[in-house]
Order: sequence, then C-alpha cells, then structure tokens
Amino acid sequence: MNREGAGRIRERDAGMTVSGKTDGFDADVAIVGAGPVGTLLAILLAQRGKRVTLIERWTTHYPLPRAVTYDHEIARILATLGIDSENDPAISYHDELYYWKNKDRQNLQIVDWQSLSASGWRVRYWFNQPMMENRLLALAATLPNITLLRGWQGVGLAQDADSVTLSLQRNSEEVGANGESRSLRARFVAGTDGANSFVREALGIENEDKGFFYDWLILDMIPSFDYTASRPDEPAQWQLCDPKRPTTIVPGGPGPIPGGPARRRWEFMVLPGEQAHELQKPDRAWELLRPWGVTPDNAELERSAVYRFQARWAKEWHKGRCLIGGDAAHLMPPFAGEGMCAGVRDAVAMAWRLNGILEGKFGTDILASYTSERIEHAKHYISFSQELGQIICIADATAAAERDAKMIAGLAASEGKPVPTDICQLGQGAWCDGTAHAGELSAQGVVEHAGKRDRFDQAVGQGWVLIGYDADPAAALTPSQAAQLAALEGLAVRIGPKGSDAPVIDVDGRFADWLGRAGVRYALIRPDFYVALTADTPADLQARFATVMERLHLQAPVALAAE
Repeated sequence: MNREGAGRIRERDAGMTVSGKTDGFDADVAIVGAGPVGTLLAILLAQRGKRVTLIERWTTHYPLPRAVTYDHEIARILATLGIDSENDPAISYHDELYYWKNKDRQNLQIVDWQSLSASGWRVRYWFNQPMMENRLLALAATLPNITLLRGWQGVGLAQDADSVTLSLQRNSEEVGANGESRSLRARFVAGTDGANSFVREALGIENEDKGFFYDWLILDMIPSFDYTASRPDEPAQWQLCDPKRPTTIVPGGPGPIPGGPARRRWEFMVLPGEQAHELQKPDRAWELLRPWGVTPDNAELERSAVYRFQARWAKEWHKGRCLIGGDAAHLMPPFAGEGMCAGVRDAVAMAWRLNGILEGKFGTDILASYTSERIEHAKHYISFSQELGQIICIADATAAAERDAKMIAGLAASEGKPVPTDICQLGQGAWCDGTAHAGELSAQGVVEHAGKRDRFDQAVGQGWVLIGYDADPAAALTPSQAAQLAALEGLAVRIGPKGSDAPVIDVDGRFADWLGRAGVRYALIRPDFYVALTADTPADLQARFATVMERLHLQAPVALAAE
C-alpha cells in the first residue's frame, strides 16, 4: 500500500533549496514534524513564497485514524485551502445534537453541535485523519518551495541572533543505525513533533501538568452497514455516562468506499484493575462491541489502541527563533473535541507571524504574542476538557447517581435547552483589549461581491481586513494608517444591507447583527480570523488602530508609512 498520499513532496539533500543555497540558509523555516499541524504550517508559509524544509522521522505516512472531529473554526481555515467541509469525501457532519446520557439512557446534558456557527460553518464536523493528511500532503506537493525529508530526526539544535542550526540523523527505528547525519540552517524552526517533542526538549521548555490521567481504549471501526440507520433510537454522537463503563460513541468520518457506510468510533474507559495491553487485544475489543451489534461478521476493526488522556501545556511556546505547536505545546482530553483544533490554530498563528517577519513587516518581538495569546486559549480548552472528563469518568455508582440527579435537575430547569458552544478569547497580544469582540473569533456571513455570492472569506478575501458597516473604513483612517494597512496588504471593505450601494452586500444580515449587538461600526480582522479591534467612530478607530500597529512591532518600510 502506498502511504505517501495522492501527491509526493519533492525530497532533496538538506544542503539545497529550491533556488539553491545562495544566501547561507537551507530554508526560511524548518519544521520538525509532518503531521497535520506541521504540514499546514508548511503550506501557509510556502504559499507566500517562503522556503520550507519539512522534517519527518517516519519514512511513510501513518495510515490509521487518530483525530476524528473538528469545529467551525477549523472548517473556516480549511476553506482557505479549497477544502469545503460541506462537500468533501474526507469529511462528514450529522445534523443533530450531542447527548450525554446516564446508564438508564436519560439525558444529562445536550450540547449544540447542530447549529450554524457565528463564523459561518457548522459547529462540528467528522473526518478521517489519514484521508485529510493525504489531502494536505498532496497540496504541499504542488508547492515547489517545500522540501520534505522523511526518515530523519532531530538530535541537536543551536541558535544565534540570525539563524537556527538543526543536526539531523537517520531514524534508526526505520532505516537502521547507519550513522548517516546532516545539518540544516534555517532562519526559524518550528517544532510540531508531537507529545515527546525533540524541539521542546532541546529548548529546555518545561510542561505545566494538571495530573489528569485516565486510560481509554479507542476502537475505530468500519461497519459494512449503516450503523446509525440500524439504531434509530440512538443518537449519532453521544456520551454514555455509565459508571460500569463510561463510553463514547461518535462518528469516525467517511468510510473507505465513497457513498458507502461511514466509519464509527467507540471509546471505552479502562477500569481500575484492568490491563491496557489485554484490553486492546482484538478478542476483547469484539467482546466490548457485541452489545452494540457490531461483530467480526459485519465490521472491520481498523484500529485498537489504549490512550492515556492527559492535561498539560508547555510553559513557553517560543524561544528565540524557535516555536512549538500542536501536541508539542499542549495535550488535552478529547471530551470537547478540541485537541487537533488547537494544533491547527497554532499553525495559523505561527504562519502569519513568520510570514510577516520574513517579509520585513514585523520585528521578531511579535513572536512573544504567539505564546501569550495561544497559551491562554489552549489552557481554556484544556481546563474545559478536564472538567468534562471529571464528569464523564466516574466509575463509582453512588457518585454517578449524585451526578445524574444534579444534571437531570439542571437540564429540566433549562427546559432541555442545548448548551451552546463557548466563545474563547485569546490571551493578551496583538489586539486591542477593552473593545467589543476583540481577541475573539470574528463572525462571518454570506455576502454578495462582484457578482459572487458566498461566505465573506471566499467572496471577498482574507488577511488583514478592515470592515466598515454602512461606512467607508478607509476614509475613517488617517492617511498614514491607510498606508500602513496597504503595506500589510490589507483590505478596506465597506459592507451594507440589501438595497444599498455598498460593494459588499450583507445577504443574511450576519454582519449587521454581529456589529450591531456590540454597538460598533468598524472591525479589524487579522489573518487568523481573530478580531484585532472594533470601534464605532473614526476617532476611536484611529486610536485603536494605532495600538494594534504598535503591538505588531512594525518594521520599516511599514512603520515609515505612519510618518
């Protein structure tokens, strides 16, 4: 089986780049770890013309499922790559809520995984990670300035004021201990190399560990039948909070045959006294699945593995010219479905900063905001996931009965209203605190622009986008600030309601509602879709715009635009 994906990124000697090693550097950015986070980061950099070396310790692509779900924000990010989560063979969704039920199948909590989010995409999607990774690798293969080095691992890292030098060695687990080694000099290094990150360890970065340790058996299944149709009284996505065996039952993304039965995932908590290596044996897996009507006669066991759910984060996410992201920077229990999502956010947050630095727009001081913003954002979801796990992972019958009574009463008091997904704010950084929506993910509606009707990102564009509702945002800036926005390749966009002469029409009223509820007219949106500032008057806009530009650590010639 070819596990390299639909496309193959060109592999070269580390001493060469696309244009040759003419500037003393092998790459603008070297990325250690070619999972979804590292590959996405490589794409976002290479699309802007940066030379990227992507280093992966394994010689072949891992073909089995791991992450299976992502949220609306990730769908929005993928859409910028041309991956439409509503119409993609690697992605699916279920138009229903997410239920937590007790051992008697009574509802304890209902979570809204059904609605259209404020950012314009469904709250929750399900996907097959190997299929998605192959899509990303195929896209990376179209970019000639990405070099992939497979079968190599980092063994040394040194940096100075201008560069980082990586010492690499052949992965002896894959190719044998032949002693082959090489070095690579890059302007920056990003470590997206997993929980046991070489880059994090080489930088001497410590973890903050919350001590949340539960072992769960993960079973990924390929049924030969439509499982959800066969069990009409059972939700498609739900949590069984039975103290005898807490269990998660969710989709696993599309099946291997287009239009055929979808994958399913079961997660069973490992109980006290059970041995993980015994529980993950196929015979034991089938025994656990039998009550669900899944047998070797009607399903294939694609993967059986015991994972230890943990809650931890790195205390620093960058040192000098080195950054970390994904599992190298944080681990969280899967109960909120946000683990891989956090890694994808890391990639986007690293990409716009590194692109800006390499293009001479920002000083390296902007990297400090990567840590300050992302660490607080990730900590929110880690704590949230941990809280959910402490509710779910109850194996004591008395404690479970107390939990059930409290949650059933709470659900009745809310008249069964589904719990909405939360709005999480970035930590302090390159945005103007104290203004409505700043530091939050921006809303997005359907618009009409230049004869095209679509979500704003696809119809108008993304990057640095200054929106004015029923007002010209460019005219509200000072001339020097307008020049700064232009130097950032930003867009100034006037949006108006139906019937107006605005170049962008707010078809579904989403922007009017979002900005109107906050009492503002202007919003500056960053390349990662987070709000840098909002304002209602030109004077407020000018003052807050100046604050954001200062926090970006603008370099000449961008800073000179203000003079």
